[in-house]
Amino acid sequence: MKTLLTKLTIPVCSAAVLALAPGCASSGVKNPSGVPVTHMNADEQGFVAGTGMESQDLVMVTDKMARSILSIPQIANAATPPTIVLEPVDNQTRFAINKEIFLTRIRAQLNSKARGKVMFLARSQMEALEKERNRKREGQVTASSDPNVQEFKGADYLLTGTLQGLSTRTKAGTSDYILYDFHLIDARTSVMVWEDSAEMKKQGLEDAAYR
Repeated sequence: MKTLLTKLTIPVCSAAVLALAPGCASSGVKNPSGVPVTHMNADEQGFVAGTGMESQDLVMVTDKMARSILSIPQIANAATPPTIVLEPVDNQTRFAINKEIFLTRIRAQLNSKARGKVMFLARSQMEALEKERNRKREGQVTASSDPNVQEFKGADYLLTGTLQGLSTRTKAGTSDYILYDFHLIDARTSVMVWEDSAEMKKQGLEDAAYR
C-alpha cells in the first residue's frame, strides 16, 4: 500500500510543478548576462552614447537659449508680455532626430521660469480652437465673451532654429561637429532681434543610430 501511494504521489507532484511553471514565468525573465536598466538624469551622459545629439546636449543647449532669450531688452523690458509662435526647426545634420524637441523644451523652460514675461500661442491647435469658436458662435456651447469678436492673438515674434553639422569618418573612428543656432524674428518687421548658438564636437570609435 505504501508503495502504491509513493507511485501516485510522484506524477501528482510533477503535474503540480508543470501547472505552476507558467505562473512563475509571468513574473519576468531574468537575464544575468544582460545589462539592467539604469535611471539617469537627462543632463548625464550614459554608457550608451554616440557622436550625435544626446539628451545632455538637448538640456545644455535649451537651458542656454532660454536664459539668453530672457536677457534681451525686447523681452526683459517689455511693457506687456510679448507673444511668440514656434516655427519648425531646420535639421541639416545627418542625424534623423525629433528636431522639434529643442523648441518644446525652450518653451517649457520659459513658461516655467519666466514668470509671465513671455506668452506662447498654440498655433498647432488652431483647428481645434476654430472648431470650439464655431460651436460658441452657433450656440452649441456656452461662451464667457462674444464669440463673434476675433480674439485669436497675433504673434509678436517667431522662434525657430537651424541644426547644422560636419562629419568625418575614417578607420580611426567617427567625428561629428554640430552647430545649434536659434533666433527670434519680429513678426511685423522681419528683423532678427535675437540669435544665439551652441556648438559641440564629439569623436568615437563607433557610430550610433538616432531616432
